[in-house]
Amino acid sequence: MKFIISTFITLLIVSSFFSMVQAQDKDPYRSMTFTGLAPFYHGVASGDPLSDAVIIWTRVTTSDSIAEVTWRIALDTAMSSVVDSGIVSTDNLKDFTVKVDVTNLAPNTFYYYEFEYQGLYSIRGRTKTAPVGDIDNIRFAVVSCASYAHGYFNAYDRIRERNDVNAVIHLGDYYYEYGDGEYGSVRNYDPSTEIITISDYRMRLSQYRLDASLMRLHQQYPFICVWDDHETANNSWYGGAQNHDTGEGSWFNRKAEAIKAYFEWMPVRMPDPAIDTQRIYRSFRYGDLAELQMLDTRLQGREEQGFDNTSTPGRTILGADQFDWLCEHMDTSKAQWQILGQQVMMAPLDANILGFGGPLYPNDDQWDAYADERNRLYDSIFANSIQNVVVLTGDIHTSWANDLPTATYVGSTGAGSAGVEFVVTSVTSPALDALGALGGVATGLIQNVNEHMKYIDLTQKGYYVLDITKQRTQADWYYVDRVDQLDSNETWGSSWKTDDLSRHLSTAMGASVADSSLIGIPAPDDPRTYTVSVNNIPSHATNTLVSIHPNPFIDGLNMQFTMAKADEVKLSLFDLGGRLLANKDLGYMAAGIHNAEFSIRNLVPGNYVLKLQLGDDIQSRVVIKK
Repeated sequence: MKFIISTFITLLIVSSFFSMVQAQDKDPYRSMTFTGLAPFYHGVASGDPLSDAVIIWTRVTTSDSIAEVTWRIALDTAMSSVVDSGIVSTDNLKDFTVKVDVTNLAPNTFYYYEFEYQGLYSIRGRTKTAPVGDIDNIRFAVVSCASYAHGYFNAYDRIRERNDVNAVIHLGDYYYEYGDGEYGSVRNYDPSTEIITISDYRMRLSQYRLDASLMRLHQQYPFICVWDDHETANNSWYGGAQNHDTGEGSWFNRKAEAIKAYFEWMPVRMPDPAIDTQRIYRSFRYGDLAELQMLDTRLQGREEQGFDNTSTPGRTILGADQFDWLCEHMDTSKAQWQILGQQVMMAPLDANILGFGGPLYPNDDQWDAYADERNRLYDSIFANSIQNVVVLTGDIHTSWANDLPTATYVGSTGAGSAGVEFVVTSVTSPALDALGALGGVATGLIQNVNEHMKYIDLTQKGYYVLDITKQRTQADWYYVDRVDQLDSNETWGSSWKTDDLSRHLSTAMGASVADSSLIGIPAPDDPRTYTVSVNNIPSHATNTLVSIHPNPFIDGLNMQFTMAKADEVKLSLFDLGGRLLANKDLGYMAAGIHNAEFSIRNLVPGNYVLKLQLGDDIQSRVVIKK
């Protein structure tokens, strides 16, 4: 009986628990290319806002070998008050992505930006720089774990409609590495197999960024992102991953290629490119009110998971360099609140609900398996009198509000807590969703032996708003009704706060309300009109060859393309003299996004022309054989 109950509790929290949702795609055009967006089919994005700088991003779809893209940033939606502009070059080595770190901006200011290529314009994005000095309020939307195969990103639409946060904090699992049917079945993946190479990761990122909900959210707000495990492979650590085996090649090569694709496609500033191109942990300052430390508990220094003899006092989840960096940053920071954005639950979770024997920690992927380092972190917090530590966590697809207990913790008062932790549920990824009303029973069992856990929801999907003032920091959980189809309903779930200098949680009277200074005019949707509202992404779907990988190639090519309607698809390869060398009939394919492989061997090195026939449309690209 004890084993059965412990196993049940384990299933509640293990992030790899599978929920096979069966549903039909309610909107076949949700991930498509649209005529009105050409050649910037993936929209725009911004991220990593500082008080004087921000990253702006786009991708250009072109048959040219090099693209010179113009960018502009302005103070108004009509782009009449341009404050800076420039030209940036991109090519196949960057997957034709464009990233610009725009500097010399004013603090706490809305900016609008756009890109231009060969007389065609991108949609316009809106971004906002961080404030400086004495400020009263900042707000973030916090999200995690968006499994494309498990449904639709309705939570992203609800955040966009709020229009009342400074930025979106994404705590990881922005995308997933699985193939079709391996984890979820509401929507199909592109490519359809598990992603392993840089070509695979680029295509999966491309598919995600064609999703209309995600595209609109990026258009509306700057993002502050960090990866979790699925941006490489499930339950990853420095030297490997649960979802990687020797048949998939070198882990370190796979990790490096996944990281390269991530930095290409995400509006993220590489913090130390001259020394470490795989480092993502970094810091953001929001005036005197808060400092946000975005951590990497996955790839930088984590040792392998396990509660066995490898659990030595020196075992680390951050790595020595990152641990020292974090302690120093918190110790020297002058900000009132220390906000730590990271991946896995920091608070201990005892699953021994019967109380016989000692604690039972079932999840070795969380900080419980690295308890000595957690204690050292708490020791540093108390030794240096660091106040107001708030940890933001994702990963486990459920909602939690936790005190961070030490050995002297008292649940009734919160005394002995090192800080608090707000765990965000997933955008779509499953936990134990089928529990329904029984979720309350499971919650009670968990809280009975974990008095530091003040709020738990094990089933619902959504996000929370983190509202920070001088008096308190509060998390407001919001839940969407469903994810198996597009749906506009959401409900407020619960709100918890930690008061200034208290170090522990208390209930909030209700959801926070945004200060009027945070509410901004939405970004314009169509660059050819000066509208100031966010409407639908243009609805005219088109046949488009989105990308070709690798190019140059050795023995074959992968292509990603979208079709506006079902039709015949054919591939052909020609030399520069127009002689047909190879062809492939893919047959009748449905509307939507597709991936195709074209094996081409025994070619001499040189340039060739690939033609993709999508119904009546023929699209050509120059490809290079190594």
